[in-house]
Amino acid sequence: MHFRYFNLADFACQETGENEIDIDFVVALDELREECGFPFVITSGYRSPRHSIEAKKASPGTHAQGIAADVAVQSGTQRRIIVEKAIEAGFNGIGIAKTFVHVDMRDSTPVMWTY
Repeated sequence: MHFRYFNLADFACQETGENEIDIDFVVALDELREECGFPFVITSGYRSPRHSIEAKKASPGTHAQGIAADVAVQSGTQRRIIVEKAIEAGFNGIGIAKTFVHVDMRDSTPVMWTY
């Protein structure tokens, strides 16, 4: 599979090297990147259930399901553009931090949070 802006390796678990990222999620993220008009640096993609963050949870989260990524941001303008375009594109989980925005394709009621 070919993506405009990403390689599957961009989403590999940083602790185990495993990569079970969902292809449909990457396609949606590639389209989001196109809509935003600036480069995306993925700071966290797929996380193995054995990843230290996931292992602390009662059940693995959206990163471990292969349907989430954290995108680095350089400014409040980038943060806002990602959030607005992600909502328009149908991403149901959005987490806003100072240095990144989390986006995911969860099957539940849309939710947004801050870190």
